This record gives sequence, C-alpha cells and structure tokens, in this order.
Amino acid sequence: MSENVTPYKNSNLGKKEQVATMFNTISKNYDRLNRMISFGIDVKWRNKVVHIIDKTNPKEILDIATGTGDLAINFAKNTSAKYITGLDISEGMLSVGKTKIQKENLSDKISMILGDSENLPFDDNSFDAISVAFGVRNFENLEKGLAEILRVLKTTGTLVILETSVPTNSPYKQFYNFHSSRVLPLLGKLFSKDASAYSYLSESASKFPYGKTFNNILRKTGFKEVENKPQTFGVATIYTATK
Repeated sequence: MSENVTPYKNSNLGKKEQVATMFNTISKNYDRLNRMISFGIDVKWRNKVVHIIDKTNPKEILDIATGTGDLAINFAKNTSAKYITGLDISEGMLSVGKTKIQKENLSDKISMILGDSENLPFDDNSFDAISVAFGVRNFENLEKGLAEILRVLKTTGTLVILETSVPTNSPYKQFYNFHSSRVLPLLGKLFSKDASAYSYLSESASKFPYGKTFNNILRKTGFKEVENKPQTFGVATIYTATK
C-alpha cells in the first residue's frame, strides 16, 4: 500500500481533485520544467517504453495519465499502432496536448480523453497495450487503479509503467535526495505559479513503493510476468507486466 501523499496539505478536496487542480495550474509550464528537472533524460526513458511496447505489435494503445501527450505522440510516430487513446484527469494538460497533436497532424490517430484512471470508461479487454508514465503515484487508490488497468487490458496485452524510484547506492542516493528536496521545489517556485505542486511531486516520488515492492503490488492485483528495470542509477524504473 502506498502512502497517500497529496499536493495541498490544508485542502478539503480528495487527492484526485487536488491532483487535477495542481496539473491544471502548472500545465502551460509542465513540459519545459519537466525537461529542466530531469536534465532531458525523461525523453530517453519514454523512448524505451515505446520500444518495449512496439515489440508487441499493438493495434490499440491506451496511455493513462497522458498529460500533454508526449508518450502518445511518440507511440503514433514510432509504433505500428493504428490508434492511441490518451487519458488524463487534468483538462489543462489535455488542452496543451491537443494543441501539440494538431501541430503534428496526428489528430486522426490520437484521441485525448478527460477521465479517471480508477474508473476507466472502456469495456473489458479493450487494449493491446497500456502505458503509464509518471502517473501511478498520483492515483488516489493505487490498487483500484491497477485493477482497472488489468480489466481493460486484453488477455494477451502488455502493461508498461515508467515511474520515479529512489537510488540505493552512493553517491547517487545523496544527489537524488538533494535534487528532489532542494532543487526541484526551488525550480517550481521560480518558474511555476504553484510552488507546492513541485514539493508534492518530490515528496510523492520519495514515498512511492518501487522495485520489488511495487512488483508485488502488481502481482497481487493479478498481473503476470512482472519485471522492473531501474533507469539512470535508479532514479526511475520501467515496470513491465502482462495479463
């Protein structure tokens, strides 16, 4: 069970509503800040996710917590998929994503849908592959969200999750702690209207279960062939699983 970290400590709203509000607020600066915070390495991680899913020859892909659509656009350009659906809880992020998709002339291949990852608006066994990049730690109920993913994934389908994790070896662990606790919130304060958003992103990353712990949560949910692949000294991890 993951710790239920929320963006706004004194809010009466539930985590879903807080997360939606947070991403709506930072949506216009999100892509630029994301590249800055990760030193651009997140692009390499996403490319690996695309490569893993492309090897399964999917026809339809669901990208949950699609945000501004980076991964959905990458799927459209670099896989054999005929159709990609991006789903997110933030209207602001989706709006930015739709503009990017239109500029890439991919509107006929990608649809962007406002929706809740814990109550997916799709039939059982709908998708050949499902991805979630930096989104599962924002679920209000992690197990419920994963169970929904399992439900809409086809029997032969593949799930790939890219999520933050914590390095365990020195000096990477010390650098990670400094970057996440000091640098990330400072950048958020300097470049965003919502400084608490980047404090939340840092805190939620540090407290989210990762590695074998998250593998066990996936298995408990019902996924099979679960594997975790640490990236860049362990600051992120790619998880793969099947139904």
